Amino acid sequence: MSRKSLGQRSVRKLGKVGGGTSYSVTLPIEIIREFRWKEGQKLVIKKYGKNKIVIEDWKK
Repeated sequence: MSRKSLGQRSVRKLGKVGGGTSYSVTLPIEIIREFRWKEGQKLVIKKYGKNKIVIEDWKK
């Protein structure tokens, strides 16, 4: 498998999880490392307008 070009690294596919009603999007490892997110960490998803979402760290 070849490496993606710089312009292609942020292009991701939407996938369905376990045939249920949940969906997933994989994030680039560079972003996960930059934000220091860990597996199982709680995140907040906010919707803005028609076509934009924001993912933030969950605060207690």
